Amino acid sequence: MNNAVAGFSKLSKEEKINWIAKEYFSTPDEAIQLLKNYWNSDEKIQKLHDEFIENTITNFYIPLGVAPNFLINGKYSTIPMAIEESSVVAAASKSAKFWSTRGGFKATVLNTEKIGQVHFMYHGDPSKLALFFVETKQKFFTDTENITKNMQKRGGGILDITLEDKTNLLPNYYQLHATFETKDSMGANFINSCLEQFAKTLKDEALNYGLFSETEKEIQVIMSILSNYVPNCIVRAEVTCPIEDLKEKHIDNPLDFAQRFVQAVQIAEVEPFRAVTHNKGIMNGIDAVVLATGNDFRAVEAGIHAYAARSGQYSSLSHAKIENGNFHFWMEIPLALGTVGGLTSLHPLVKLSLEMLEKPSAQELMQFVAIAGLAQNFAALRSLTTTGIQDGHMKMHLNNILNQFNATDVERTAIRNHFKDQAVSHSAVVDLIENLRK
Repeated sequence: MNNAVAGFSKLSKEEKINWIAKEYFSTPDEAIQLLKNYWNSDEKIQKLHDEFIENTITNFYIPLGVAPNFLINGKYSTIPMAIEESSVVAAASKSAKFWSTRGGFKATVLNTEKIGQVHFMYHGDPSKLALFFVETKQKFFTDTENITKNMQKRGGGILDITLEDKTNLLPNYYQLHATFETKDSMGANFINSCLEQFAKTLKDEALNYGLFSETEKEIQVIMSILSNYVPNCIVRAEVTCPIEDLKEKHIDNPLDFAQRFVQAVQIAEVEPFRAVTHNKGIMNGIDAVVLATGNDFRAVEAGIHAYAARSGQYSSLSHAKIENGNFHFWMEIPLALGTVGGLTSLHPLVKLSLEMLEKPSAQELMQFVAIAGLAQNFAALRSLTTTGIQDGHMKMHLNNILNQFNATDVERTAIRNHFKDQAVSHSAVVDLIENLRK
């Protein structure tokens, strides 16, 4: 294709598909059929999915699995996980079962403050701006009452607004830094609506402020937007047990295992190359639950990784120690989640996932998500410090390799039997398939 397409968004769904098939595929009919194979047979459900985003042509499936046996704060739960990567759900389930007989997981929400900012440029005397803010602060609250009244009824709203001088970072740069409580909603639309009203109030009041010069009155608002970095919206997840209770099939020497485990975490705390992969494993669990419950995993990822680098160096999200004969493993992470609004009330499988979790509040969902991340991290580190990561992962990945080569039922049985006591690798599976087919 050498030319831009005009009016694509105005085409019907069928017309969009036909155009794409004709422009990009050597076998257009096959491409069209593949896209339509993934449509939902229920027209109402398909229409719902079509309207989630723009220019929809089909659905992109990700498996929804469940990890049972999570004992959390003394109560059993089954956690839904939407993810395409082999071994993630199995690992979470294995961790859940392991800790269910060792006291289970504990989770605590430490705070739930969210943040939004109005970024603006002010050319003038900083002391005058500070005085203006003090005199105008109440007006920001008053002018947003029509936006905040429903949130306030639910116990939320604007917590505080401060003026931040950022001129040491950028000439003439200031912020209105606002904190919010949004209860069971993630709150993005609520926060952004408040911020845009703050910006309007800021500009209008500045124009009429008698102490400002004409130049100082011309405040330039650059943008008004929430922050996905929420370092004061924190949940803690943890497990602990006597060292001797760690003994199991692959852990003959619990003290040696605990020491190696702690050292593995310490390496991730000081070595960024390891920390990134370490934290990626945590995000396997976190993202899977965030996605299954209709929340924004990109926002969660961005905020959590920023938190991991808050010291100035990227580091491990989780921590471990041995103390008084006990093994402790824990994590504190920022999570801005919602259980009302957005996809939570629209997507049928999101509603199902939330019902499976017994219709949690946003704070309860924070706990489920954090625990899934900690469980995933424990499973990965247990494998790394005992049998190695590939042993379990590749056995779970075996199905994908067999599907890639369209293995028959007879071939699948023979291959699975062969690898019961053999290391699985892609090349080894391919070699076996080729030998079986000779």
